[in-house]
Parts: sequence; structure tokens; C-alpha cells
Amino acid sequence: MAPAPDTGGGAAGPLREDYHALLARHEAMRLRRRLLAAGPSSRTGGAASPRTGEAYDGVADQRVILRDLHLVTPFDELIAHLYTAMFERRPYLRSLFPDSMEFQQAHLARIFTYLIDHLHRPAEVAAFLRQLGSDHRKLGVRAAHYETFEQALCEALRRHAGERWSQELEGAWLRMLGFAVAAMVDGAEAAVAEPLYWNGVVCAHERRRPDLAVLRVRTSEPYPYRAGQYAALESPLLPQTWRHYSLACAPRPDTELEFHVRCTARGGLSEALVEHTRVGDTLRLGPARGRLTADGESAAARDVLLVAGGTGWAPLRALLEDLAARREPGRAVHLFLGVRRPDDLYDLPAVAALERRCPWLRVIPVITRGPGTGQDATVAEAVARHGDWSRHVACLAGPPAMVGAVADVLAAMGMPAERIRHDPVTDLVADAGAEREGADS
Repeated sequence: MAPAPDTGGGAAGPLREDYHALLARHEAMRLRRRLLAAGPSSRTGGAASPRTGEAYDGVADQRVILRDLHLVTPFDELIAHLYTAMFERRPYLRSLFPDSMEFQQAHLARIFTYLIDHLHRPAEVAAFLRQLGSDHRKLGVRAAHYETFEQALCEALRRHAGERWSQELEGAWLRMLGFAVAAMVDGAEAAVAEPLYWNGVVCAHERRRPDLAVLRVRTSEPYPYRAGQYAALESPLLPQTWRHYSLACAPRPDTELEFHVRCTARGGLSEALVEHTRVGDTLRLGPARGRLTADGESAAARDVLLVAGGTGWAPLRALLEDLAARREPGRAVHLFLGVRRPDDLYDLPAVAALERRCPWLRVIPVITRGPGTGQDATVAEAVARHGDWSRHVACLAGPPAMVGAVADVLAAMGMPAERIRHDPVTDLVADAGAEREGADS
């Protein structure tokens, strides 16, 4: 849904610099207005927008949209026409998007799907959209862009619904969009004091496998995050292309961060980071996000179950480093480390070092194919076979199928949902989820 400003070189460079200078001034003016504002009616306090949260009852709109969804699905043609109409209305907006619109269109299709499927839970959707609006600040999105988007959506809906178009159908879509936009604007406004992004320099780049690299990045100023979270990265090799990667270390005083990146798509950011990034190259980092943590009231003093698939090991390594630093007596940790083949265990020295350092840690490798394959065909089967984990708190990271299967096993054992921690098991609602790192196991 969001345009992403072009930050590349070329003849349009000065225009892009002017655009970003304008955005910076806009942010400064908005921050000043917020600091001067007072009272419960300001954006920093008081009630949420009446168009967001529980004030919006999406059940009726969801019913109308689902009833006529076949008129506009698959979303490919609808979205292609939407962007064509938007660029015809405001040609300057085209320069704010990547050259290839493929990812952008797929991303918008996922957003539409998520909204329609969850419209009956507006408070949950609004919370997600506020986060998305906050994340979109780094892309240069402003409220005026949403207005043009709404006009283009109306045109696309009328064209693809054809004779079946009705004011009722269009009204339901526009109310859904208005609800989504209001929540995203609220999220952007609430994050006005947060930097748009942090600048970092690659200080180490190590190829662990032909398709996988470990990058260490040092930021110019402290980067706030918690163990288990992830960050959006952008490389000057692919301007406007942001993808999410988990932080593979607990916070350190030297501002150095670590990322484990597997090449998942040719021509994408993961390929640029693995094959074409070198020491000394610059990257940009968006604010840290994610709910994959082993702390909180429901996790207090409980034993911990960690389940990783491939590069899903990265955030769990950060959690283990954090647990080791604040060791809590009597708390045991079991780690299931799932991979397809033995050579996919790319970070064994770090695993071994943590085992030596942490006598309370037990590591169970799960190899699902080739030499070393055990009696379990999947990681979920291994977790189920090794015992009853219902009294633990669980943290899961890896490919969506693995995370979903393990979560189902734990739920069947009686583990409450609030103690099964993972970020969304699909990239459906992630701003840059198409290359979100996770291994295949």
C-alpha cells in the first residue's frame, strides 16, 4: 500500500535529495507541533481515532466484501490497474516506487487478504496497522498518498466488478480502507520521535555456505532492540528494497549487530547481501520489531523450549545470549535445532560455545534428510516425541510450516497460546516479508 522513495543515483538524484530534505523538514515540524501540544485531545494522549480500534465494526463490511470477492480476485489485475490509475492521476508518485512493481503488488495482495480475513477483529487489525504505519515512515509515505490510492482503488473496483459493481460494495471497501489508513496514520504520528532509520557499516562478512552469509554491522549511534527481535535492512545496491532479518545477538555495548542471511531469491536483497556486499559497505536499518521474547509475566521462572529451523536459529541465539547474561537459577532450556542436512548446521561453533558456557542448556539437533537423519521426519515430530512441554514457555523461529506445526503440537499438549511465542508464521502481514529469513526443514 505504501510508496517507497527512490534513493538511488542517476539524473534524478538531486530531485530525490530535495524530496528527502522536504521529508526531514516535515518530520521536524510535526515533532515541534507535538511537543507544543497539551491536553488529552493531543495526538500523544487521549482516545484513539474513532475510525480505528474497536470503534469500527467490520463484520458487516467483511460480509459484503466476501460475498462479492470473486468479482475482484485473484487480486493481480485489480492491483495492477490500481497502480496504473494512481500513476496516471499523480505521475510524480511513480518515482517513489521501485523499478519493478512485482514485490509491491504481491505485498498489497497480502495486505488485502489479511484485512478481509480479520476485519471482524478490528482492534487486532488496528494494532497491526499502527505498527505498519510506523514502519512505513522510512519509505516516505504521507497522508496525501493514501488519498490518491483511495481514488485509484475506486476506479479499479468499478472496472473489475463490472455490471456487478454497487455502491454497497464500494462503500464496504472504502470503509475498510479508511479504517486501515486511519490506523496507519495514527501509528506514524505516534512514532514521530523515533528515527526513520539508522545508518550502519558492514564490519565483517563471512560466507558460511554458498547461499548463506553472516554479516556484522556497526551503527553510527546506538540501535535499540531486544533479544529475539528483527530489523528491516536496505542496501544501496537495491534502493527502496527493505527486507526483514532477525538480529542474531543480544544487545552489545559496542553497537555491533549480527545478521544471518540466506539467499532466497535471485535479484533480491538477500542475494545482494550474501553475494555482493563487502566489508565497508553501508546499510540502513529500520526500527527493531517483533514479539519473540522469553520474558514477560507468563514466562517468569518457567523452563524454556526453543525450536529453530535453519536461519531461524539467529533470533534464538540472541535469546540464549540474553538468558546466559541474566542467568536465573533453576531455569532449564531445551533447544531443538532443525535442518534438512548436516551441512546446514552453519553455526556449530556458536552452538558448542553456548553449550559449554550454559550447563542448563540441552541441544537436540533434528536432521530431516540425508546422512544423520533420525527417527523423526519433522521438527514437530521430534518435539512431540521428547516429552511434555506444557509447563514451559516456547519460542519458535523458522519456516512458517515448521512454526505452525510445532505450535499445533504444543497447543495439543495444553500449552496456553500466550506461552507460545513467535512472530507471524506467514509473511502475509509483514511489510517486507517476502524474503524474511527462515530455514527450510
